[in-house]
Amino acid sequence: MNTPFIEIKNISKAFPGVQALDNVSFSVQPGEIRALVGENGAGKSTLVKILNGNYKKDQGQILIEGKPVVIDNPLVAAKLGISIIFQELNQVDYLSVAENIFAGRLASKGKLIDWNEINLKAAELLHRIHFDIDPKTEVKTLSVAGKQMVEIAKALSYNSKLILMDEPSATLTKNELENLFDIIADLKKKGIAVIYISHRLDEIFSVCETVTVMRDGKVIGTDSVSNFTSDRLVEMMVGREINNTIPKRSSKIGKEVLRVKGLKRRGIDSSVDFYLREGEVLGIAGLVGAGRTETMRALFGVDFIDGGEFWVDGKKVDINTPKDAKKLKIGFLTEDRKVQGLTLDFTVESNIVMANLESIVSKFFISNKKETEVAKKYIDMLNIKTPSTKQKVLNLSGGNQQKVVVAKWLNADSDIIIMDEPTRGIDVGAKLEIYEIINDLVSKNKSIILISSELNEIVGLSDRVMVMKDNRFVSELQKDEISSVNVMKFAF
Repeated sequence: MNTPFIEIKNISKAFPGVQALDNVSFSVQPGEIRALVGENGAGKSTLVKILNGNYKKDQGQILIEGKPVVIDNPLVAAKLGISIIFQELNQVDYLSVAENIFAGRLASKGKLIDWNEINLKAAELLHRIHFDIDPKTEVKTLSVAGKQMVEIAKALSYNSKLILMDEPSATLTKNELENLFDIIADLKKKGIAVIYISHRLDEIFSVCETVTVMRDGKVIGTDSVSNFTSDRLVEMMVGREINNTIPKRSSKIGKEVLRVKGLKRRGIDSSVDFYLREGEVLGIAGLVGAGRTETMRALFGVDFIDGGEFWVDGKKVDINTPKDAKKLKIGFLTEDRKVQGLTLDFTVESNIVMANLESIVSKFFISNKKETEVAKKYIDMLNIKTPSTKQKVLNLSGGNQQKVVVAKWLNADSDIIIMDEPTRGIDVGAKLEIYEIINDLVSKNKSIILISSELNEIVGLSDRVMVMKDNRFVSELQKDEISSVNVMKFAF
């Protein structure tokens, strides 16, 4: 056996009230494609940040090609041949592709920046990953998939020998995902190792050779992918046998609670019409770029519209701002919970009450006691795992962060809740909890608009599905018509 490129030995890391990593050990060979899996809170992100120099380990050792190293900042990690592509891409949108690739390392001629050299090198890197665009292109014009290609090119620019990919497929189309897999295969041929972090088990079996499973900050086991089944992998991740199906429900669908007519987003020629009923989950399906999120942002008053009429509970209303929507008891779980749904540096209780401060006011002043009481109510109701109501949200797992966003809109007394990709980036156990929360909400006569790129969620959770293509609805599927085949037929 060759010397591993990286060997992680007995790494531990603790935060207040949480043992994030507990004697974690494993190694990765040059050119190996290793999956790193586990529930949110298992310790994967903490380990990645230690390998990138963002966090300092409490104990343990890291060896690169057999030699002990100290990684105390990302620049050191890069010099050692370690690059990380985070789920939340770290780029400057208004700079060019080339500038993002070589940020902080711009070639120069004397005192002048050598733009020809920079753009030429960037073009060569982009060509290596079959992403042939002009390196002068501003990053803000790229899709998420395009931005990921830029991050891969940046990793190659450091002559990386290990690339960690954190949920790289979260917003990719099927073709873009296949291209990513081709790139990973090419990296392997060049002897570059990849640690692939994903909650999508089908990807693990498609692209990875070996799997390391983590749970509660510990390594539970490492083995060849061929020795795993989906069920075994899930059971190791969650520590129990789990039913990986969407729970059934039998809720009554009642009166119409929302009607949208002629909603026309600014700059878009087409318009949309739809309705929502009490106790109903209305699925909004379509490919990435179909206009699902943008339509819901327009409904919620975030984005400008050129036309549209709205009725809530049979009364015609105006929705010009999110404040208008909130007053009408409409809530919005946004696609990006970390940027748009939460204030990460605030506590759990502050995030839960922020959409309805009136609920904690006592005699014209905010009551800290009421704030804590309200937070505890929803922590218990939604089974939010946190050491205390005073814990900062950034220290929670993705699934628990999502539950905090749900709690925020329930505390705002929302009757209509738009959920945009509610299970993106969370593990299988937390997904099932979110499904159960959705079922419980509609059983209490709440109404849900569900946007999801995961077909099984749309098919399994929806009472009715509207399929979107090119910024307009192209089909409405009733309960007995909802299937993966029908959804994709109309989406394409």
